[in-house]
Amino acid sequence: MPEQPERWHKGAPWTLMHAHTAGQVALIRCRHCNIKRYFKPAELREIYGNVPVEALRGKMTCQKCRMSESIDAELLHLVGEEAVKIRFRRLVGIKFVRRVVWRDE
Repeated sequence: MPEQPERWHKGAPWTLMHAHTAGQVALIRCRHCNIKRYFKPAELREIYGNVPVEALRGKMTCQKCRMSESIDAELLHLVGEEAVKIRFRRLVGIKFVRRVVWRDE
């Protein structure tokens, strides 16, 4: 079980904001491509909301193979040399696409 802040209550789900406060890192892995990417939980929260890490498995899509069924997500505490060597995937911006839909009458 991850280290828990004092305000965490038993029975409440461990959300991305809890993970950010505890200093955890989200590891997202694609089983199909075998790609591992590290994310900051606060940035994932901006996109997907304050959800438990298990909910990311059904919402995220691999950018390489475009498969969402093969995504694994977990939270890690990185210490020492691990924390220095990893590269984070950072959120630059969110773009909304506006599409026009026509109907013939």
